[in-house]
Amino acid sequence: MDGTRRADIRSGTRVRVVQKQDQPFRMLTDGIMTDIFSESPTHPHGIKVRLPNGVVGRVKMILSERP
Repeated sequence: MDGTRRADIRSGTRVRVVQKQDQPFRMLTDGIMTDIFSESPTHPHGIKVRLPNGVVGRVKMILSERP
């Protein structure tokens, strides 16, 4: 599932994000989402979130839902 819909993402969801500086290289970072920054219900490039280690990026893929 892609990460363009805010309703699909909740705290504790495992996601794969791309950081701003990694966009040209398409490097992705895996983690568990803690905070959502995007306020709109959708975003064509992915919802902006923060991971526990402080990484901020746009969700490119939802790996698993919160248990």
